Amino acid sequence: MDTATQQPYLKDNFMNNTDNTIETPLVLNKKKMLILAVQHMFAMFGATILVPILVMGFFKDATGEELTSGLTVSVTLFCAGAGTLIFHLCTKLQVPAFLGSSFAFLGGFYTIANFNTGMYATMSVNDKAAYACGGVVVAGLVYLVMAAIIKLVGIAKVMRFLPPVVTGPMIVCIGLSLAPVAIANSAVNWPLALAAILTVIVFNIWGRGMLKLIPILMGVVLLYIVALILDISGFTNTDGSAIINYASISSASWVGLPPFQMCKFDLTAILVMAPIAAATMMEHIGDMSAISATVGKNFIAKPGLNRTLLGDGLATAFAGFIGGPANTTYGENIGVLAMSKVYEPKVVRMAALLAIILSVVPKFSAIISTMPTAIIGGISFILYGMISAIGVRNIVENKVDLSKSRNLIIAAVIFVSGLGFKDGLTFSVFGTSVTLTSLAIAAIAGIVLNAVLPGNKYVFDENAIEKEIKHKA
Repeated sequence: MDTATQQPYLKDNFMNNTDNTIETPLVLNKKKMLILAVQHMFAMFGATILVPILVMGFFKDATGEELTSGLTVSVTLFCAGAGTLIFHLCTKLQVPAFLGSSFAFLGGFYTIANFNTGMYATMSVNDKAAYACGGVVVAGLVYLVMAAIIKLVGIAKVMRFLPPVVTGPMIVCIGLSLAPVAIANSAVNWPLALAAILTVIVFNIWGRGMLKLIPILMGVVLLYIVALILDISGFTNTDGSAIINYASISSASWVGLPPFQMCKFDLTAILVMAPIAAATMMEHIGDMSAISATVGKNFIAKPGLNRTLLGDGLATAFAGFIGGPANTTYGENIGVLAMSKVYEPKVVRMAALLAIILSVVPKFSAIISTMPTAIIGGISFILYGMISAIGVRNIVENKVDLSKSRNLIIAAVIFVSGLGFKDGLTFSVFGTSVTLTSLAIAAIAGIVLNAVLPGNKYVFDENAIEKEIKHKA
């Protein structure tokens, strides 16, 4: 997943264990480093490949046309691996973070996939996907702008415009806006979907060791096996269709380049995707805080938040440029750091190389693409809810006082805008039809209200992590 869902757990339980950590590859032989790299790869694997599976489901039209290039499992794995390497270069090879595909942009992909007016009315699904990726490129460039601003004026001044009272409700809206999709996919075969939900819950709550870190992957793998057994036994989905469609597997080769697709740019698609960066940048800051607390080094100060944002933004822009989904730092891999107590960035870079290697095996991607819709629905049932829950946690942990009228008004307007404008807001600019999605409207409204309403006393403490580390030591 693209959020640091385990931050409090990591801070409370692992901050005092830095004495016995392994931070240098000289202590590890190549075999051990490879095993640790595989562990990192599997930690991110389940959530990362789920994004293209969900997106491919969005980009299907009434004729049955599906994506043939870009936004596929193989392209996504390549972008995750390459994006991680880009991030490490930008952060002077110091930060042990892995970048996987972001769930926050799913709402934007879904919106663009369902555009049916103007030039989008007769557009193929592959072209729609290309324009969506163009929006991802611009969203990545927003990170670069923010990195430059932070470098020039300092993070505290910038964060006054993006306090938790704005970003928290925005993250809540991102998850809730996708809830109907999870229900629709689950309805294809509710028993299978409910089994997927239960599996994820069991591994997440009662799992031990590595299994606890990969509940999503375990849900996908185990339920896929169950689906195979049911399909062989003659069971079908609610509508009578086959549970698994094997058609794409036989035609896929064992080795081949991922089906990259160059992005395209359109103002409407840009306005759908770019505002989402406001929320994902907050997730990025949360992940950097969690990694700093886990490793015992203040990465927000050194190499600096401007550099980590630069790396995340370039990785996202690169992914969108070649037809992949946006990247983000992964909370699951923070859990691996805490569990193994091996903080060597080289191990994470090895995991990135493994992801790139897997991306050039089309047969593997074809098998993954046969994942039953109901299993996707069950997994996303949990994930979409978790996105919203993380938004609530963002509000609670930052002690946003909703008894104050200004905060209550900002949150209320964001919620109604983000969930009420289902079809967005369409208008014409110099003869060009432009559509603002509900999330874009919510982000703009929240930022403007926070800026103009009196009483904005939010102060971002960039030294908070360093103070906590010293206190825990």
